[in-house]
Amino acid sequence: MGNWWRTKAGQWGSKGILAAVLATGVLQLPAVTAEAAGTSMDQIRVGLFLDLGSTYKSTTPVVTLSSGQSWSAGVSASSGAPALVSFGANETAKFSVDGLRVKVLTTSDAKTAADAYKKLNATADKPVIFAASTGAGTVYQVYTGMYASLQAANDAAARTAKTAAGQLNGQTPVVTGGNHLSAGTYASEAEAAAAAQQIQAAGADAFVAVQPGGDGGGRYAVWVGEAADASGLAAVRSAVSAKLPAATLSEVDASQPALIIRSDAGSSPGSTAAVKHIVVSGTNAKGWITSSGDQLKVAERSGRTYRGGMEISMVNGQLALVNELPFEQYLYAVVGGEVPSSWPEESLKAQAVAARSYAAFQISSSNNKFKVADVVDTTLSQVYNGVASEAPSVIGAVDATEGEVLLQNGNVVEAVFSSNAGGASADPTEVWNSGGAAFGTVESKEDVAAQNGAKTWYHVLLSNGITGYVREDNVKELGTATAAGLAKVTVTAKNTNVRPLPLIQSNVEPAAQMNPGDTAVVLEQVKESGTYDWVRGPYTSAELVATLKGKTSTAAPSTISTLEVTKRGPSGRAIQIKANGQILDVKYPDMFRSALNGLPSTLFDIVPTGSYTVLSANGTTTKVSGTSDTSVISASGTSSIAGKGTIVMNGDSKARRIEAGEAFLFVGRGNGHGLGLSQWGAKGMADAGYGYQDILKHYYQNVTIVKE
Repeated sequence: MGNWWRTKAGQWGSKGILAAVLATGVLQLPAVTAEAAGTSMDQIRVGLFLDLGSTYKSTTPVVTLSSGQSWSAGVSASSGAPALVSFGANETAKFSVDGLRVKVLTTSDAKTAADAYKKLNATADKPVIFAASTGAGTVYQVYTGMYASLQAANDAAARTAKTAAGQLNGQTPVVTGGNHLSAGTYASEAEAAAAAQQIQAAGADAFVAVQPGGDGGGRYAVWVGEAADASGLAAVRSAVSAKLPAATLSEVDASQPALIIRSDAGSSPGSTAAVKHIVVSGTNAKGWITSSGDQLKVAERSGRTYRGGMEISMVNGQLALVNELPFEQYLYAVVGGEVPSSWPEESLKAQAVAARSYAAFQISSSNNKFKVADVVDTTLSQVYNGVASEAPSVIGAVDATEGEVLLQNGNVVEAVFSSNAGGASADPTEVWNSGGAAFGTVESKEDVAAQNGAKTWYHVLLSNGITGYVREDNVKELGTATAAGLAKVTVTAKNTNVRPLPLIQSNVEPAAQMNPGDTAVVLEQVKESGTYDWVRGPYTSAELVATLKGKTSTAAPSTISTLEVTKRGPSGRAIQIKANGQILDVKYPDMFRSALNGLPSTLFDIVPTGSYTVLSANGTTTKVSGTSDTSVISASGTSSIAGKGTIVMNGDSKARRIEAGEAFLFVGRGNGHGLGLSQWGAKGMADAGYGYQDILKHYYQNVTIVKE
């Protein structure tokens, strides 16, 4: 019968290697000339936090920065802003932008503030606690937000009133914003702070703000109130004038950039956790943060440290954090984030040129997809994890290829790449429907290098009918077999996990456990699922219907009884799939990965687990379904074994269980879209002695490598 559930796809085929460059429609952008790229490759802007809706969304209301050296913050439309606030080595500070928030409550009781923080932090309305000195003591102000619109902020005020009801003590959450009054300017921060304290003592909100001065230094002012709109600001003026009739108040020009200096009490008000909290204020204002050591740590980005400076601004009502740094230094982190630094030098060089070409294209493209940034730090662009990803071997590979990019017909190639092509790289029509002439299907047999050292797993059937996988180092073969010739095994350790898939998934419950003496029937032996070979599922009809929702132009069937690949592209990747005979019309073929529950690639076969069609010697077909009693159907006839379901065994003595109830197993190869450079293939070619230019010209067609 042969290897009956694998068709063409099945015959081809960590510091984790991530499938890079997942942007949709990426190959349909305008051409970028070498000259255009060459004039823009000094600096690159990497978005760490941005809210661009469906294009990209990674948000946080506050960022926490620090540096091992002295560092500072200023405001400017570009880098090189004069320092307005300075910080010492290893000092931590928080940053946000001056926009719509909800002030939930004000209290002098630290526990009340902490309790409110805890309750709010468990919701989507993320809190912050500001501390303010009134002369008579410290008051704590609990806020939530940012919010992109006044309506969203008003809705949040209603939510927080319920969430923190036990701590409000008669207060009503109110919406605040970036409209302020000035109570005058002062020669120093200390004088401004003393004046602000007097206004706070009178019951009004006041804080120190610093703006760029004409001499390149800072000019300090006391700002009063934080209103969401003009009417709210008028109310603040009236209330403060009633309490402090001698105060001279003027409206702050919202177009002028400034840094508001506040005290952040953290989640434990009254403790030593208080730090400076800098709020970037002003229409289109940009906070610019630099370190004398040229490295800054971002707590909210897994505590990673980055070269260059950080720009903080507001985009779509949310905080935007952009890391600006020298272009080649960016590649130090990208190459080290995409592939292991221990890989052969020539594969690192190939990755460096591909990554440089991709980034150069983004910098010079008129598409401006990420608005205030050239790229982002995730696989939507390229993996960028900061200096922790750097290594001498990676830096050497980037430096050795400095300025080199891929060109085709004088244009920089948007050199997308992926982790593992599964034996054959993809054609653009298999990924995003169309694409450039630099891409096409080529053999990538070296991808199998990803499987070197991978453990073998035994696919076993337990006597209670459960099937799963046990890794080879936990298995003991018994030397006995069933009447149909299926081997029997036990395990070597107590409570050995039987996994649903041939890989360890710490967040997935095992299918069962075995102990020494327990026996199981071996259905087949497979390699551990990785970037080359993999198995996913089986997924039920209900699971697939749920994950397909919103991914197809026409609604998928409400119940899926059949699911099959009905058309494949040049490399064997699925480009058309039918459910119950209906085409699943996704926007582009690579979208099948997310539409079918997050598959590693589209180079797969679909195995229905609830039935199997047997082709007999005389050409007739018989549909076999799962039964309550276990029988084994093979070329030599039918026999029985302990367990449940029906076992079909092929001529290679590999078996598959037909289970009651329809579900679908996905068996495939490769990881990522498969277009362009295969990272594992590049490693395999480098191991075989190929140079980086040979590797690049294998995966990108009709290109030249030019130093810009």
